[in-house]
Amino acid sequence: MKLGTSPAEFIWATGVENTFVPQERPGHRSLDEYMLMGHYEHWREDLSLAADLGLQAIRWGVPWYRVEPFPNEFDWRWTDAVVDWLLEREICPIVDLMHYGCPYWLRREFASSEYPAAVAAYTSAFTRRYGDRIRWYTPLNEPLVNALMCGKLGQWPPYFRGDSGYIRVLLQLIKGMQATVDAIRAQVTDPVLVWVEAVGLHVAFSEALEVLAAEDRRRGYISYDLLTGRVDTAHPLFPWLIRNGASLHDLEEIARNRVTLDVLGMNFYPQWSRQSVTLDSRGRLAYRNAEDDGAAFGSILRDYHARYGAPVIVTETSAFGTDEVRARWLAGSVAEVRRLRSQGVPVLGYTWFPMLTMIDWKYRLGRKPREAYRIDLGLYTMREPGDPGAGRWRPTPLVEMLRAFVADPVASVGPLVPAAASQEWRR
Repeated sequence: MKLGTSPAEFIWATGVENTFVPQERPGHRSLDEYMLMGHYEHWREDLSLAADLGLQAIRWGVPWYRVEPFPNEFDWRWTDAVVDWLLEREICPIVDLMHYGCPYWLRREFASSEYPAAVAAYTSAFTRRYGDRIRWYTPLNEPLVNALMCGKLGQWPPYFRGDSGYIRVLLQLIKGMQATVDAIRAQVTDPVLVWVEAVGLHVAFSEALEVLAAEDRRRGYISYDLLTGRVDTAHPLFPWLIRNGASLHDLEEIARNRVTLDVLGMNFYPQWSRQSVTLDSRGRLAYRNAEDDGAAFGSILRDYHARYGAPVIVTETSAFGTDEVRARWLAGSVAEVRRLRSQGVPVLGYTWFPMLTMIDWKYRLGRKPREAYRIDLGLYTMREPGDPGAGRWRPTPLVEMLRAFVADPVASVGPLVPAAASQEWRR
């Protein structure tokens, strides 16, 4: 399916939160967002909302651990039904092949030496089945967050901690992403790969802390720098990588297998993606969320495009708070996209994510019932018992706002300026 025919066209999208961390251990519950929110049973009702909005695309993930319950044994019955339904309605799935989490049988998960080959084999099986109809793929969602949760904080398997664990997991993810690219390109004609990362801006609370904020900003580039073969002995983070367990052999192998970034997928949340580097009451390093008014959002999109020379799609953004707070962010972020496009920055799409109520990741480590962890970031919120209306979902005021933007993209995001529109761009 072609998502568009001209770089002047704009992609409006949404997505269903699809984090899959099924492994349990004492104090760690299974975190499968589809299961927790009933998407496996109610997917037609859920996805019908995207069709009703007139969106061209949806970020939708495959639960690897369910489709490959045993090595090289695949069950595509559920994905067959969903993919057919989306394509019949001309909604292009931007497929998250990996949105966190490995199957049960892959011992030590991302730390396993078999991980890159295993994820490539799963990708090959998926693209053999669907590659003649699906061209848009995300090899892995948010490698830096994945490395943080699995490698530094020890909350997800393989439960490593510290910078050495973070780097160990990150390098495995990069190898897996590079193997995934080869598997996709072996099966899919002219694929479009959307490289999705959690992006943010670290600012210093005082001038004395600017050197620390600058280091944090450099670390925010590291996944893309590794993927594109930019990390060598001259890279500013090379000493940090080597001192924390990265081998020169691994870094050289990753650089040899460098990839070209088709599209940069930027995930940004105004309450969480801008952080102030400061000191606590004891004078120790601390971080505080610093809500964004849109300026950081725009500067990040511009910065990543300039650094890597690839077009940009906003692959996740939404806001936490009242409907008024969230509506201001929707209006303000779309206006910022319009401003960037008018200045020649090729922002090619916008995704409000998630579309629906989701379960906070804190559920995994918590003890309360599932309902206590609901987060309403979406366009629709789950109806409470006794609410008027039919179906599981109640539209928020953002639905009509987004519908108006989608109906009139010239007014909402405007055309790309000629300099940006003339860039070669494959659809």
